[in-house]
Amino acid sequence: MNPPRPTATAVRAAVDDLADPTRAANAQRFFKTGPGDYGEGDRFIGVTVPQLRSVVKKFTGLDERGVRSLLDGAIHEHRLIGLFLLRDGFERADTDEQRERWVDLYLDAVRRGRVNNWDLVDSSADPILGEWLVDRPRGLLTELAADDTLWTRRVGIVATFAFIRRGDATALYDLAPLVIGDRRDLIQKACGWMLREAGKRCDRDELIAFLEQHAHEMGRTALSYATEHLEPEHRRALRALR
Repeated sequence: MNPPRPTATAVRAAVDDLADPTRAANAQRFFKTGPGDYGEGDRFIGVTVPQLRSVVKKFTGLDERGVRSLLDGAIHEHRLIGLFLLRDGFERADTDEQRERWVDLYLDAVRRGRVNNWDLVDSSADPILGEWLVDRPRGLLTELAADDTLWTRRVGIVATFAFIRRGDATALYDLAPLVIGDRRDLIQKACGWMLREAGKRCDRDELIAFLEQHAHEMGRTALSYATEHLEPEHRRALRALR
């Protein structure tokens, strides 16, 4: 007899069994869930990422309907494990048609505001959307990065990491001019982070050339992140261009 298929209800129950009120209170503060903050209204129950990943191993094979149900949840950890399981489904898919369905589910979640904190974005944009696009047209990344919504824009930026890890920073340099004027802290950090990785993993001189052209437009945080691996004299010269 085949084992029963995993369900979203069972996943939620497994996650809820690990809840810790003290960790939840700390997470509420760390992820800025207060009035006017970027994570306003988000709810945590205090489950760690390693704990969530251990739960994922017990529920591989959750179908698209179940993943959507988790992504629609009010609890942060339910949405995060939904993204982990979405990635698992994407990576296990046998055909491009199946993989595309997972990507479509992910994009739907992004556009509906369900991927709505920096850890949710950073654990999913690169390994799902970025991986899907590495050998496909990249216009979608530009579309996402051009969106004014904080989380949608961050998805577009962080998804370029899939290209950068392969030694190709062109996707990032194509969209970076769209976002470097955005002074929101989580966009500044994402942009600077990807630029730093482009310099480390692809071509350092190419990064310097980009920064020499655009440093005057960049916020202090993005430029600091982008240059932190350069020699002190290069950092000083580029930061002096602001």
